[in-house]
Amino acid sequence: MGAVGRDDHPTMDWDRWERPGPGRAGYRRDAVLAAAIVAGAVVMSMLINSMGAFVFPSAPSLAEQIAWGVALTAPLVFRRRFPCTVVLVLPALFIAAQVRQNGDNLIPSIALFAAIYTLGAWGRDRVRARWVRIGVIGAMFTWLGIAMARDLTQATPEFPAAQGPFDPLWAAALYHISFNLLFFFSAYFFGNAAWESARRRYKLEIQGDELRRSQEANARRAVVEERVRIARDLHDVVAHHVSVMGVQAAAARRVFDSDRELASTSLEAVEETARTAITELRGLLGVLRDDGREDRDGREGDAAADAERDRGGPSPGLAQLSGLVDKARSTGLQVDYRVFGEPHPMSAAVELTAYRVVQEALTNTVKHAAATSVDIRVRHLRNLLEVEVSDDGRGHLLSAGERTPSGLGLVGMRERVAVHGGELEAQPRSGGGFLVRARLPLAGGGGGAGAATGAVEARTTVAATANER
Repeated sequence: MGAVGRDDHPTMDWDRWERPGPGRAGYRRDAVLAAAIVAGAVVMSMLINSMGAFVFPSAPSLAEQIAWGVALTAPLVFRRRFPCTVVLVLPALFIAAQVRQNGDNLIPSIALFAAIYTLGAWGRDRVRARWVRIGVIGAMFTWLGIAMARDLTQATPEFPAAQGPFDPLWAAALYHISFNLLFFFSAYFFGNAAWESARRRYKLEIQGDELRRSQEANARRAVVEERVRIARDLHDVVAHHVSVMGVQAAAARRVFDSDRELASTSLEAVEETARTAITELRGLLGVLRDDGREDRDGREGDAAADAERDRGGPSPGLAQLSGLVDKARSTGLQVDYRVFGEPHPMSAAVELTAYRVVQEALTNTVKHAAATSVDIRVRHLRNLLEVEVSDDGRGHLLSAGERTPSGLGLVGMRERVAVHGGELEAQPRSGGGFLVRARLPLAGGGGGAGAATGAVEARTTVAATANER
């Protein structure tokens, strides 16, 4: 079974997983590593011959030793491309070099370790990789036994320099066996560990992709469900009331000449139904506009003002800020509310925006800032209304795990202010706490394409504070 692509198979049998190849870059690194080891083998052979420190009593010529060094290390260039072949070739060459009494064993041993390790780390057929390594290790221990038996039979019976508690011959045998056990076990173990690590890493990447796809699917499903809900709500509101108005209007038309009182009653019903439909549509569109960005508790705190507006009354404005202050104080928060300057004539839309900014800022302070006091300032400047809310609570940006609905409320505040050509600051204070300040032009700032552009710009720049509380 080949390496399974993430997009084609979001789930897979991990017991049959095959590690993807290292690619061109990996093969180039293998070539560089093999070249370095080959060079090391050549240099080591020259050093050994220069010292005259041969492992065996008689050794082949320098040229043959260099040739053996190259032959024992050059196959490493293919160690990840053909790991099984390399791990079969190198031990055979190693034993042949030993039979020829080649001088250097260090560099060939490093190459043999790398080959066994690579087969464990990169072998795709895990069963074959396991048994090939076990077979190679068994063959090497068989050769070790043969070589030790040969050396022991040729050894001199006396060892005048021996001082340890063991018999010299047995000590030599145990030393070589222990060293080779550690050598081959390490190559086998670390190769398996590298393969398991790669499989875990790949599995985590697959699971991350699956989680991302699931989140995207959930988001798309939520959008579809929301569209269905909106369509249903709009249908319920519009279809029902329009049907009623149609029936009442038809009744009024039929009796208009014969029964003016009944016709008047029908027209009053049409008027009342239209008013009810407008109120319900306004409420529905208000929910869609909020889009979950305004804290529900904060909205409930001004339920009376919203209800009055839905009934056709005035929208909440600066006069209603005292109600927000009283509600904040009822939570135990110390609120210092001050107004500076003489009020100037301003539109109801500007007052509503100022009210909403204060409402959202207070909601964030009460629910998320862990503050004990808050200052509210309303400044009537020349051609400008400035509202400011600052607290002594938690002023740092929230982490991804702490994101709250009111964090998205900053989006709404920025858009509301931008519609009037105003500016909004929302940031931690240098001395601790959090500051929200809105500046709203009283004339010439709202409406038109400029306001619409400002709203779009506010939406695009909100990423910098999307994690703010």
